[in-house]
Amino acid sequence: MSKPLFDTVCEEAVFSKLHASLSKDLHDFIYYKFGSHFNPQDKVQEAFIKLWERCKDVAPDKAKSFLFTVINNMSFNDAKHQKVVLKFQQTKPKDYTNESPEFILQEKQYLEKFEKALAKLSEGQRVAFMLNRVEGKKHQEIADMLGLSKKAVEKRIYTALKKLKEDLEEL
Repeated sequence: MSKPLFDTVCEEAVFSKLHASLSKDLHDFIYYKFGSHFNPQDKVQEAFIKLWERCKDVAPDKAKSFLFTVINNMSFNDAKHQKVVLKFQQTKPKDYTNESPEFILQEKQYLEKFEKALAKLSEGQRVAFMLNRVEGKKHQEIADMLGLSKKAVEKRIYTALKKLKEDLEEL
């Protein structure tokens, strides 16, 4: 068995010779297999870039096989991607809700009444209530933030809840 003349594809002369001898065959292979919409020229260039990046790992006698495998895999990946894009384009966005117009109107009216009821609370009650119910803070955390005792914060939240319940009771 004879030893190959070159050990690596990283030498410019070997790489140039591979590019000159295989680029048309690679182009034709992709063009005939997948068509022109997969940009065969770009795929050929990408395959040679990958060969150059891995030139130390690929022996010159294995370069042809490497290039055809790379270009075939790239094209299959593009085909898979095109299928995903097509599937996504075919799904129509949901432009309806299961809620009736009456429910949406009631929800809007309730929200307006809730905001008015919140506005009626004193600032201390509103701050303590919002920190507890919206931000999820514990009573002790609120007390530390506001410089109050834990009992004072509990009282503010309790009275805020009581007033909100009274204001929103008719709903």
